[in-house]
Amino acid sequence: MNDMSTLSWSTRIKAFCICFGLGIFLSLLGSIALFLHRGIVVFAVFYTLGNIISMASTCFLMGPFKQIKKMFADTRLIATSIVIVAIVMTFISAIVLKKTGLTLIFIIIQSLAMTWYSLSYIPYARDAVRSTASACFEV
Repeated sequence: MNDMSTLSWSTRIKAFCICFGLGIFLSLLGSIALFLHRGIVVFAVFYTLGNIISMASTCFLMGPFKQIKKMFADTRLIATSIVIVAIVMTFISAIVLKKTGLTLIFIIIQSLAMTWYSLSYIPYARDAVRSTASACFEV
């Protein structure tokens, strides 16, 4: 058990599942709102909040300080930084600038960076993706 947590392991698993599920639900809700013509701002906010909540859900498993330390480890530093910048820029381009195209670009960057970040937790997953991508793009 994590020394910094007063929650039991089963409580932490439940909290992780609820938080992760809420994150996925918000992201899906944003996507549905986009198809219902509610606008790019609604989509960007819900989708991005969903990503933030999903990412934060792992704090229940390992604790917030350990999570932050792992996020900024050498193997994840670039991906984490790109995710954070893309999240901030998604909000700015959607809410402040109201630029649909720019917002979509940052959502795509956010999604790709989140995927790359997530793959860093699976042994050899990034290597497999690199190998597959290089095989696909060989001439």
